[in-house]
Order: sequence, then structure tokens, then C-alpha cells
Amino acid sequence: MSNSLLIVHVHVRVRPELVDAFRSATIENARESVKEPGIARFDVVQDTEDPARFVLVEVYRTKEAPAAHKETAHYQRWRDTVAEMMAEPRTSRKYVNVFPDDAEV
Repeated sequence: MSNSLLIVHVHVRVRPELVDAFRSATIENARESVKEPGIARFDVVQDTEDPARFVLVEVYRTKEAPAAHKETAHYQRWRDTVAEMMAEPRTSRKYVNVFPDDAEV
């Protein structure tokens, strides 16, 4: 494959009473994350039928970028802030980009 972007979907279910707090903390993390050179995109999406469910769509330029992201102060602050907001442990799936071409992202 000529494309090399690593795409991670992080699935999160939040305690219903903490949805707004989770959303705010996660948006702040995403704003800082997109400033990292190894991150092409960092999307935060919320389920329309169950507002307590979110998917973070993290698009990394290299396979090393996720580890670098986890070393940042903003990620560590987010991780610690939202830990007790989770209704269950978050899960993730990793994907490789197929389309559009990496150069277009």
C-alpha cells in the first residue's frame, strides 16, 4: 500500500451525567492534538441516538506518532481528567488509509 496514514477509532461510552464535561475536555485535547506534527486530523464525533457514546477519529502521519501523542501534556491531562467519566473502558481499532490519498489529507 502506498498510503501510510494510521487511523485509530477510539470508542468511548461516558456516564450520562458527565457527557458535557467529557465533551469539553475532549474538544480541548483535540484542539491541542491537531497542532502536533504527527497528527493529520483529530475528529470528535458524538452518537445521535446515544449522546453518551463518542468516537475519536485520530489520523496519524506515522506509526510513531501515537506514542509521541501519548507523551504530550495535553493528552495526559485529558486521560487523567476523563478517566472517571467513562461508563466502561474505552476501546480502539486501528486502520490504514485507503482513500483519499495521503497527500490529500
